[in-house]
Amino acid sequence: MKTEKVYILDDRGILYVNGPDSKKFLQNLVSNDVEKVNESKSCFASLLSPQGKFLFDFIVVKHKDGYLLDCEKKIIDQLYKKLVMYKLKSKVQILNLSNEFVVAAFNQEKFLSIEGAREELGYTFKYNEDHIFLDPRNKKLGGRIIANLEKLYMSLKKMNLKSSNIDEYYKLSFELGIPQSNMDQLQEKLFGIECNFIELNAIDFKKGCYVGQENTSRIKNKDKLNKRLLPLQVKKGSINNNDTITSNNVEIGKVLIANKFSFALIKFRNKEFKYNKEFKCGKANIEIFKPNWLN
Repeated sequence: MKTEKVYILDDRGILYVNGPDSKKFLQNLVSNDVEKVNESKSCFASLLSPQGKFLFDFIVVKHKDGYLLDCEKKIIDQLYKKLVMYKLKSKVQILNLSNEFVVAAFNQEKFLSIEGAREELGYTFKYNEDHIFLDPRNKKLGGRIIANLEKLYMSLKKMNLKSSNIDEYYKLSFELGIPQSNMDQLQEKLFGIECNFIELNAIDFKKGCYVGQENTSRIKNKDKLNKRLLPLQVKKGSINNNDTITSNNVEIGKVLIANKFSFALIKFRNKEFKYNKEFKCGKANIEIFKPNWLN
């Protein structure tokens, strides 16, 4: 990302969870420690199934007496209904503010040039009354701003940022091995921990119980993490969701997101698997990339 560019992520939505029980409510549900989220610290988190399977991921930002959840807009209604289902007698209000707030992303260097910024994952501060933070997943994803729709362009102009094609941003995210689009295609198809949520700072193993915690901890503690969600590139032909990936006629993975920024669930400990090697995927040839943050 170039320093002067900003990407208005109109495919992102905002839920607002507020009320006296909002912290306790989220703390009992999501994979990260909401107790650590405050006006100067945001986090990345996930809501899993009771079995620990992936359902939703989002960024949690402190806002007034509650929390903003920055999530993919196409699944925001599903997330809203799931949170309402868990609400029971909790004193919380859940609002969809996607028509009032908008999310934008910009270069890490630009973020650090703003007065008050720090090079800390999730570091958050106010700029022109808008929330600005360094992406809590990976600092190379840069800064992020959640702003009132009416004030966004004023803030961007003040920062000398010019709107650019969001495909540039999602290409960077893909190259970093971090999926952000079509996440509904992952639901219930893999464990949350297989989404690299340890490396992307979405799981706190020291916090108390949350939905899906038992299987998530068991997989980690017993060293049973044998599959990962990894980016793939088609070298020849075309692919579809659920296509099997093979090496020497041995299945080593399956395509879960098949588009310009594709991802597959890969048996990365399989002896047939090697990074930067071409594999068969149906009638196509594909290559799996190893993100630079993955050991």
